[in-house]
Amino acid sequence: MISLWPKAASKLVLIRPGATTFDEQGRMKGNLDMPLCERGRMQAESLASELAGIRLHAIYCAPCQSAVETATCLSEGRDLRPKVIDEFRNVDHGLWHGKLIEEIRRNQPRLYRELCDTPESTCPPGGEPLHEAAHRVGKAVRRILKRNRNQVVAFVIPDPLASLVASQLKDEALPQIWKVETDAGNWQLIETS
Repeated sequence: MISLWPKAASKLVLIRPGATTFDEQGRMKGNLDMPLCERGRMQAESLASELAGIRLHAIYCAPCQSAVETATCLSEGRDLRPKVIDEFRNVDHGLWHGKLIEEIRRNQPRLYRELCDTPESTCPPGGEPLHEAAHRVGKAVRRILKRNRNQVVAFVIPDPLASLVASQLKDEALPQIWKVETDAGNWQLIETS
């Protein structure tokens, strides 16, 4: 995949929100708006504790409830309020929203295999192609990193969009996007220059 983003000097803490009930069930959540489940709330609290020693300049999050709840937990005790970025909404999975990932693999094996092998050129029925999601989120990432040059910022973005952002910023191949569909309340540091 071609990198869409020029490098800007900053450090990005990329955070996957805590889990939802769909994550626990292995269902395609996509851009459905779902709250954190009990395990997800514990993950968000754990993330906040792990990242308490990192001085953040800003926290940006996806508009979905799980991302907002995770970002809010992260902002507690800091002089920051999360900023919701509409372009951080997750990839639209179209007719696959709410379906079990295993069910899709079993019932539509050829399309599922294409999505695993060539995610950037395959799309769920009625969904959003990854190149469109990359373009949408890329503009927002460029704008935010330019505004926060030489700062440490946090992005709270659900997977698979978070993995798309990470692969672009690190100039790496896209991981098997449908194997990272579920959020796990984790984080990674990405240094851009």
